[in-house]
Amino acid sequence: MRQHLLRTSVIGSYPVPGWLELASAHLDRFGPDDLAELQHDAVVAAVHDQWAAGLDVVTDGEQTRLDFNLSFYGHLPGIDLESAPPRRWGPPAHDQRGRHRITGPLSAPQGLGAVTEFQRLQRVTAVLVPDPSQAPTLKASVPGPYTLSGRPLPNPEQGYPDRWAVAEALLPVVRQELEALVAAGCREVSVDEPSMSCYAHREDPRRFVDLFNRTVETVRGRTRVCTHLCFGNYKARAVGPRRLAPLFPAFLDIHCDEMHVEMASREFSELEVIREIARRCDVAVGIVDVKSYYIETPDDIACRVRRCLEHAPADRLVFAPDCGLSQTARWAARQKLAHMVAGVRQVRETL
Repeated sequence: MRQHLLRTSVIGSYPVPGWLELASAHLDRFGPDDLAELQHDAVVAAVHDQWAAGLDVVTDGEQTRLDFNLSFYGHLPGIDLESAPPRRWGPPAHDQRGRHRITGPLSAPQGLGAVTEFQRLQRVTAVLVPDPSQAPTLKASVPGPYTLSGRPLPNPEQGYPDRWAVAEALLPVVRQELEALVAAGCREVSVDEPSMSCYAHREDPRRFVDLFNRTVETVRGRTRVCTHLCFGNYKARAVGPRRLAPLFPAFLDIHCDEMHVEMASREFSELEVIREIARRCDVAVGIVDVKSYYIETPDDIACRVRRCLEHAPADRLVFAPDCGLSQTARWAARQKLAHMVAGVRQVRETL
């Protein structure tokens, strides 16, 4: 596996090919083998783009999910999936995503599907990069229980009076999925909790830390545990106040090997926080703005990397986009990743 100082990585999602988006609107016209081929080919495209960019860490681009976490609810038999959101027209916002009624105990007897996704990623990568010494690290991503609890509607009659109760019920479901990923050979997993960073300003951040740590306690030390903190990116819109201050110092106690923080879209405000994170774990800096169609040049990236090195050592730094790339056009995502890798290499060669 390729390992470098100043690792280059991604968060999880990647833009889907246009043909997959068209096909997903007409799924009733495809048979099961057709759908399997669509999924496989979309992952081939996502891995190819990431590998061509030269990333040290790649994912399957979450090509077989509906958005970054919506497909997981189909694996929970205690949820009645809402067919349409409350608002369908007008400017894009989070109220255009449906919420789901809880009808029974929350469980996932067949898992959440992440293991199947990871195994597909393994097969695709083995064909595209047959030399194991040149292969990138393969990362799987799973939404954490608090983020996953955002779409189900609390139902006191079923024993879920509020969002925290829903999150507690989903914790063992997510933990079981992480354990299954480790058993499948996953060496790096991201437990994504953007809802924690979005709402830390109004909740006790220590409660978030406790929830996260209990989620990962059985896989800690058995795989590289990452987490992704951002302020929302649905249709390139933030949903929380874009400040890290409400998260820290509490979030320094999160049990992870790599903590990702959104920086580029905020013009690197609060960059000094990476100094404190790097004393506890590796810090992944969002160095590419996924909300902007300005294509950062390699020189832009190199300049930003040098700024980060003023606060954290090279062996603690990872560089990635601010968030998943699913809301960015694929032509821009390709260029942004390629320039990100090129800029990081400029600096790496001087170390």
